[in-house]
Amino acid sequence: MNNLTIGIIGSGTMGRGIAQVAATAGHDVVVYDN
Repeated sequence: MNNLTIGIIGSGTMGRGIAQVAATAGHDVVVYDN
């Protein structure tokens, strides 16, 4: 799979889980939480 840059808005339970899975898969991850 291509190396993607994934943007996630919110670092709650789901946001953190998605970020962790994406980063573990080798993708670049940007998390925004206000």
